[in-house]
Amino acid sequence: MKKIAMLTGGGDCPGLNAVIRAVTRKALLEGYEVFGFRNGWAGVLKGDYFPLTRERVSGILHLGGTILGTSRTNPTDEQLETLVKHIKSMDLSALVAIGGDDTLSVASRLHKLGTPVIGVPKTIDNDIDGTDQTFGFDTAINIAAEAIDRLHSTAESHSRVLVVELMGRQAGWIALEAGMAGGADLVLLPEFPMSLADICKVIKQRQAGGKSFSIVAVAEGFKLEGAEVTATKELDAFGHVRLGGIGETLCREIEKITGIESRAVVLGYIQRGGTPSAYDRVLATRYGVKAVELAMAGKFGHMVALRGPEIIGISIDSVITEVVDKKTGKTKLRVRNRCVPKELYEVAKVFFG
Repeated sequence: MKKIAMLTGGGDCPGLNAVIRAVTRKALLEGYEVFGFRNGWAGVLKGDYFPLTRERVSGILHLGGTILGTSRTNPTDEQLETLVKHIKSMDLSALVAIGGDDTLSVASRLHKLGTPVIGVPKTIDNDIDGTDQTFGFDTAINIAAEAIDRLHSTAESHSRVLVVELMGRQAGWIALEAGMAGGADLVLLPEFPMSLADICKVIKQRQAGGKSFSIVAVAEGFKLEGAEVTATKELDAFGHVRLGGIGETLCREIEKITGIESRAVVLGYIQRGGTPSAYDRVLATRYGVKAVELAMAGKFGHMVALRGPEIIGISIDSVITEVVDKKTGKTKLRVRNRCVPKELYEVAKVFFG
């Protein structure tokens, strides 16, 4: 019997269980045995997997997180051989890798070694090139926009500046769309530098115009005077710095320059936790079904993507580029970032101040 397995890698994301359910149901319908690896690439390295049945995925559509578990395990070149060995020993017809930049980069490396892999792009940041939208993003911006809505009353009541720190490392999609939807007075993104003087100028102009409060939405990857703000000097397994603290840092500087009491609100993991939105459930379901269809067609080394109203398959390599790993200094593969276009940011700027 044909066999298909899947894994979820990287951070958790609303809609992961919807993909798992869709892959399982579609594959079973097409006569496959279905398996799930526990905890991302760590599970493949250990050969740690279990069967997925119709009963096992029943009732998980609306659940946040992932029933497979996840990790940020980054296989070395030597460990890739172990991955290939375990996948071959299972006699898999296909491996569906559900994840973001790092998970898809590993999938690309495996494909070059002859592994029948299909990618499913996943990130709440919406920053994976090649697809119009990733599942999890809609849920994240709805949560963030609601938070900004709720903060307006506190900011106005206390005549404060509230800085809302949102996820977004290289791309500021969440801060942009949540800020626009929530009526933020200023939106700060990694893609578009803005000096501290200009930030404070907007806030002062609001005060001069009779507005005693301001809401600032900022992506965690926003560079203050050209420098990243990090929570620690340590790098993760994929060589990424741990961002965090831009909200607090901005507050200190804004209060020092403007004299207006300022407070930071960090939404953190709340943005990617809990029940996925209806849109994300449907998008994730379509992705999962398409992943099996790509496997059946033998289109390995492809990932699913949303283009307009259609779900299509594109080469993973078409969205891969080479960068220098900050941790090792060596060249590595990574997925190109899909950044906020200038035209959209210009729309947001209309409402600054």
